[in-house]
Amino acid sequence: MTDEAMTDDAPAARGDNPTPPGLTTTVEIVLPVHNEERALPGCVDVLHDHLKRHFPFRWVITVVDNASTDRTPAVAAELAERYGGEVRVLRLERKGRGLALRTAWTRSQADVVAYMDVDLSTGLDALLPLTASLVNGHSDVAIGSRLARGARTLRGPRREIISRAYNALIRWTHGVGFSDAQCGFKAARTAVIRPLLEKVEDDGWFFDTELLLLAEHNGLRVQEIPVDWVEDVDSRVQVLATAVEDVKGLIRVARAKASGAARVPDLPRRPRPRAAHPDAVLATGSGGGLLWQVVSFGAIGVLSTLAHLGLYALLRGWLPVLPANLLALTLTTVLNTEANRRFTFTASRESVARGSATRSHLLGLVVFGLYYALTSGALLGLHAIVADPPRALELTVLVGACVLGTAGRFLLLRGWVFRRAATTSES
Repeated sequence: MTDEAMTDDAPAARGDNPTPPGLTTTVEIVLPVHNEERALPGCVDVLHDHLKRHFPFRWVITVVDNASTDRTPAVAAELAERYGGEVRVLRLERKGRGLALRTAWTRSQADVVAYMDVDLSTGLDALLPLTASLVNGHSDVAIGSRLARGARTLRGPRREIISRAYNALIRWTHGVGFSDAQCGFKAARTAVIRPLLEKVEDDGWFFDTELLLLAEHNGLRVQEIPVDWVEDVDSRVQVLATAVEDVKGLIRVARAKASGAARVPDLPRRPRPRAAHPDAVLATGSGGGLLWQVVSFGAIGVLSTLAHLGLYALLRGWLPVLPANLLALTLTTVLNTEANRRFTFTASRESVARGSATRSHLLGLVVFGLYYALTSGALLGLHAIVADPPRALELTVLVGACVLGTAGRFLLLRGWVFRRAATTSES
């Protein structure tokens, strides 16, 4: 059955076990497949049997075939014919798990959409807890986690190390609250997830991570369900190529979050929790993960330092030491502060926009004064020791002072200037 031929009717109720009164929520479970003629029949049979016996909501299974070249389309059609309206087939002419999920979830008429890998590595007992929090409105997105407390996994050390390293990288770079981005066992409220799908760019394996990053960034509630998971030793995922694409994706999403492009309008906003004491607000810093802040601040700092040194060398031909350093540092600091406000401390930038700009810039001037005192003191100390130091030595001393001052400036901006601005705006 092609995607044009697939009907968009609401998911059918379970055939011989009508939905109990009041439980009218519909759930569509998507199985993305590519060349899975051997695994697909057993997966659908086991899943269908589990849903009929243990799942209290109305449901339908949708097999999304991603350009398979074996008998997968024919096998899927046979299963759809065997199970009637309880199993449907969607054929796509292009590969990509993300493409499969985006297409099926966008078309879905169900209240809740879910997906799982065809190998059924995740225990199906977690399916009801996964969807229950969405049905009752408590959560917007629910994900199975192999790393959450209570999860039980069976996999080799190589996959374990790669999984933990990747999820640690996500937490360090984006400051997220979830622990497992890539487990193939997820669900979401359809009305909430659909606007996010328009923002997700990846059509491959990074789709899951990007969707979760956007969901959390836009204030949606993501709930983790500990799962039982057994590794599929026949997995065909290309680990190295996937890892490279994932890192590129993390950088792209970080840029979108910093520029504001990751914001999705008209989503339901969950109220942000208020800290019991203002000093607890933003205790882990402003905007994104610490690693992202360090990388962004470092990149901006390198460019600012090069600009500072270039301007100083240029101005030194006309001005004495201190005025040349003051003018060069003032010009580059203005650009540096604005760049960090836009790209590094993004949550603080939002706080500034809500009315704390004046206070933040005043505190920023204090930091600038300390930085200037450090760099100028280093130059004065050099001239006190060496009567007429060569220009190269001046620049060397200035570089050392800039490195030390930059580290101190990061700590002050992160822990004082922008933290104070965000705290003030919340109070």
